[in-house]
Amino acid sequence: MDGLSELEKARIAELVAVGAPAWVLHQEIGKSRWAIRRYVNRLARPAPRERTRSPLRLSLVEREEISRGLAGGESFRSIGRRLGRAPSTISREVQLNGGTRGYRACRAEKDALRRARRPKRAKLAQCARLRQVVEAKLELCWSPEQISGWLVRSFPDDPEMRVSHETIYLSLFVQSRGALRKELTRYLRRGHATRRPLGHSIMNGQGQLRGTINIRERPAEANDRAVPGHWEGDLIFGKKMSAVATLVERKSRYVMLVALPDGHRADIVADTLAARITTLPDQLRRSLTWDQGKEMAEHARFSIDTGVTVYFCDPRSPWQRGTNENTNGLLRQYFPKRSDLKTHTQADLDHVAAELNNRPRQTLGWMSPSEALDEALR
Repeated sequence: MDGLSELEKARIAELVAVGAPAWVLHQEIGKSRWAIRRYVNRLARPAPRERTRSPLRLSLVEREEISRGLAGGESFRSIGRRLGRAPSTISREVQLNGGTRGYRACRAEKDALRRARRPKRAKLAQCARLRQVVEAKLELCWSPEQISGWLVRSFPDDPEMRVSHETIYLSLFVQSRGALRKELTRYLRRGHATRRPLGHSIMNGQGQLRGTINIRERPAEANDRAVPGHWEGDLIFGKKMSAVATLVERKSRYVMLVALPDGHRADIVADTLAARITTLPDQLRRSLTWDQGKEMAEHARFSIDTGVTVYFCDPRSPWQRGTNENTNGLLRQYFPKRSDLKTHTQADLDHVAAELNNRPRQTLGWMSPSEALDEALR
C-alpha cells in the first residue's frame, strides 16, 4: 500500500536505528516523503502485546485431559478434582462443545478462541428478523426491558429471537454498536440521547386534609394485591395548571385516565372520578389510595357516591402509592410537563391508556395489564 519494497523497508529501519534525519531517508530511498513517513510511524508503534490466557480460562492441555476423562468414563466431578476445577466448569465446557459423546479438545479450543475474539458484531446487526421486531416495538413506545421480556415469552423455542435490554440500549446509544436506527431514541420514555438517572423526586407539601383514613388502615387484601379492585390515584399537571387524573389498579396495573377540562378543584375532581368509577363492575370498586393533595378534599362525598373508601398516604410519602407514581412516569412520555393537558380529549386519554394496558410488564411475568385484569376477573 505504501509502494515500498522489502529491501527499502529494511534500509529505512537501519537508518532510523542510527538516527538518520528525514532528508537522508528521502535522498537514499528515493520515494515520496509521505510513504517514508508512514513507514517510519509504523516502526515507532509498539509491538502488539502477546496474547495471554487468563488462568480462569481452560487451556488446551486441560481440554485434552477432559477429552481423555470422558473417553475413560470419568464423571465431571472426578475430572474437575484432577484438574483443580469446579465440576460446573467441566459440565459447562462439555455441554457447550458437543456434549459427552461429541466433545473434542482441538475443536473446543478453536471455538473458545473464536468466541473470545473482540470486537464482536452486535447481535441486532447479525439477525435482521430480530432487528425488525425490536424496531417495531420501539416505535410502539415499548421500553427495551419490555421488549426483551416479551421476546422470551413470544418465542420460547427460538434462541435466535433473544436480546437483552442492555444490548438494545447499546445499539441505540453507542455509535460503534449502532445496529438500530438512531432516531428510534425519540420513542424511549424520556427521549434522552444517553442513559442517565431521573435525578429528582416529587415533593407534595399541600397540607393535611380533614377526616381522612390513613393508609395503615387499608385492608390486607389491598396491601398484598390479593384481589382486584383496589386503586391508586393522583393528578399529573401540565402548563397553566392543566391536569389529568390517573387511576391504577394495584393487582393488574391497569390504567384509567380521566380528563379534567374544567380544572382540578375538589368538587370537580370528586364528581368526575365518581362518574368514572361507577361505570366499573362491583368487584373492581373496593378502595382508592390517594396522597395528601387538596384536590381530594371532597373525599367523603366521593365515598358516599361510589361506595369506595379513600385511604390517604402519609405527608411527603409518594412511595406509599408507588404503582401510581411509576405509571405517572410512564405517562410523561405522552404528556410532557410543559404541555397543555386541556388539549387532550377523553378519547385521546383512552387511547393512551389502551397503549399502556397492552404493554407487557416484568412485574406481571411479561403479561400486559389487560391480560392480567382479565385473568384476575375469571
